[in-house]
Amino acid sequence: MWTITAILLASAAIAILELPSLMKKKLYKEFVIVCCLVVLGTILSIAQSLHMQLPNPLDLITFVFQPCSDFIQGFLH
Repeated sequence: MWTITAILLASAAIAILELPSLMKKKLYKEFVIVCCLVVLGTILSIAQSLHMQLPNPLDLITFVFQPCSDFIQGFLH
């Protein structure tokens, strides 16, 4: 429970420090992107702290490029 509280406090601190300056400079697209990234990071951090099984991005990359690798290695052997 303490880890979730720490994660939420850290996310709130990041938002408090970053978001007002983006609004002052009227950087609305950047504001939305920073909000999305902070929310996504917060969700993933909380899920990780709860020991949930998270997908590995490397698995998707391997799935996409493995056929290409097999095809090229077929020519080399």
